[in-house]
Amino acid sequence: MEHRLSKRVPGKLGLLVYKRGMPVATGQIRDASKRGLFIATDYSDVQLNQTLEIEFRFPEREERHFRRLKAHVVRISDKGLGVDFDGVENDTFTISSLLHWLGQHHRSVEYFPVRQSQVY
Repeated sequence: MEHRLSKRVPGKLGLLVYKRGMPVATGQIRDASKRGLFIATDYSDVQLNQTLEIEFRFPEREERHFRRLKAHVVRISDKGLGVDFDGVENDTFTISSLLHWLGQHHRSVEYFPVRQSQVY
């Protein structure tokens, strides 16, 4: 039985994944909580406990700048990455804004579409 410390909000929002300050992958937020995210991506060049940055923007807001959050990788699966905000410095307003936006938008928004691995 899984015990979560905060409620998960489902949603879909495209993002970029950064490693050591460089963009390395695209992905899509599938669910989020105050403590972390699950990112659907086919990117696999990561290790548990590694710090990554994710960058996104809210598409229909007038602001045009991107937002960035730091997170530690806590789960790696063939469907994506589970990341946790605990232990890294982040703007709690950005996390709250993300949760609110995901709760209000149930459709898929893919500014950075997830690459699908080709099957041969």
